[in-house]
Amino acid sequence: MVRITVLASGSRGNSALIASSRTRILVDAGLSARETVRRMRLCCEDPAALTAILISHEHSDHIAGLRVLARKLKIPVYMTGATHQAWFRLIRQEARAAGETARDLERLEFFEAGRSFNIGDVAVLPFTIPHDAADPVGFNFHIDGVKIGLVTDLGYMPASVAHHLKKCDGLMIESNHDLEMLRTGPYPWSVKQRVMSRVGHLSNEALADFFASHYDGGAAFLILAHLSEQNNHPEIARRTAEQALGLRPSLFQHQLALASQSQPLEPITIG
Repeated sequence: MVRITVLASGSRGNSALIASSRTRILVDAGLSARETVRRMRLCCEDPAALTAILISHEHSDHIAGLRVLARKLKIPVYMTGATHQAWFRLIRQEARAAGETARDLERLEFFEAGRSFNIGDVAVLPFTIPHDAADPVGFNFHIDGVKIGLVTDLGYMPASVAHHLKKCDGLMIESNHDLEMLRTGPYPWSVKQRVMSRVGHLSNEALADFFASHYDGGAAFLILAHLSEQNNHPEIARRTAEQALGLRPSLFQHQLALASQSQPLEPITIG
């Protein structure tokens, strides 16, 4: 059995748990360590049972609680070399401002996009995504014949990413903003341009195009993730996705869930 539990998803913090019978991987640590522990316990997950922390990129909504959580749990952290350099640069700046010495992670493991590696009985394949970070990646998790895809924070859907998302049994994917809400919303124009750029975030409309044109329909569940609280609404995101899936009736048989910023998503089990 494979289980995915989304603890939080959005611009204020991202974290999800991928679990097999023997391995538990926390993907990103964008909540505080205390809040991560609290939400895990709400989902009947034991923080002390975590095997590792896996980081997609260095933006604060994906790493804010990393240092404290890794030190508290004493488990390895996996990230790319470029992501580590960007993260540690921020740590040095914070330490310098506080008159302290920067401390690196005690247990650090590096991976490269395109090269599979194992954490326990989980095979992890990271792949490059288009986002304005040092070396951002999405992930495929292979566990006992089950494939779970997890990809957020990408400005558009290139063919390479669509290829990696084929034959997924479960898929968590970004549906960040509604284009009209973003255009008329409160963000400064420079931020709007960044979000809409090819290294920004995936819109409802762009995700709908992927579902209507390139998605192979293999997943038993779909999770819409990283919804903007300012520039999206859960029902708009859901309706846009359902309409696109409905254009291909054979794909319109799946469980569709929306990840939340404020509370964990009910755990989803497959296998």
